[in-house]
Amino acid sequence: MVDFQEGVVIGIDKPYRMSSFGALAHLRYLISQKLGVKRIKTGHAGTLDPLATGVLIICTGRATKQIESLQAHSKEYLATLQFGATTPSYDREHTVNFTYPTKHITRELVEKTLPRFLGDVMQVPPAYSACKVDGKRAYSLMRKGKEVELKAKLLRIDEIELLGFDCRRMTADIRVACGKGTYIRALARDIGEALGSGAFLTALRRTRVGDVRVEDCLTLDDFPQWLDDNTASSKNDV
Repeated sequence: MVDFQEGVVIGIDKPYRMSSFGALAHLRYLISQKLGVKRIKTGHAGTLDPLATGVLIICTGRATKQIESLQAHSKEYLATLQFGATTPSYDREHTVNFTYPTKHITRELVEKTLPRFLGDVMQVPPAYSACKVDGKRAYSLMRKGKEVELKAKLLRIDEIELLGFDCRRMTADIRVACGKGTYIRALARDIGEALGSGAFLTALRRTRVGDVRVEDCLTLDDFPQWLDDNTASSKNDV
């Protein structure tokens, strides 16, 4: 049986339109109810945007001490980019604010451009992000109508691959393996600019965090049964 107080690391396949905190709170409630305790200590290792899906690492009990090291692990994403437009958040959370020409964009041009983003790169995080400005979240300031200016940060992209290109819809599917702190939304923005156009994300899925792959993760629908299977005798031990 699993000892949630001693600590366990759980891989969850976060669903679309749920925040990482929402997923964490849901699991914490289920675990606490199952164990018959008021609240069990939990945390997650790396936020996923609400419109993104995939690997979200949840830690309980003493395993929450591993969060910082888990956040440092490499990650892999599958992303779909829409060329020819931008949004304030660089994804579908906001509507299009600017449009750009795309007639010059070809599969060959995209393949030629992507390698520019390999290795150590400087990236300005999205203004709609959890980055802090004077102690406050950037997205919170933006939603209040305040201007936010974030500084570029050094990060590393180990692999970037074009998986598909649709010249009619002007979209591209890419795979990215990267280090801590990489915003794929900001990468989409930068790829669009490098192509002499604009771009934003229409889909994002995190497929790996360290050695944890999405195919090995639990869905929220699967979690209650997994919890039952792993806590059959735990409640009496707490």
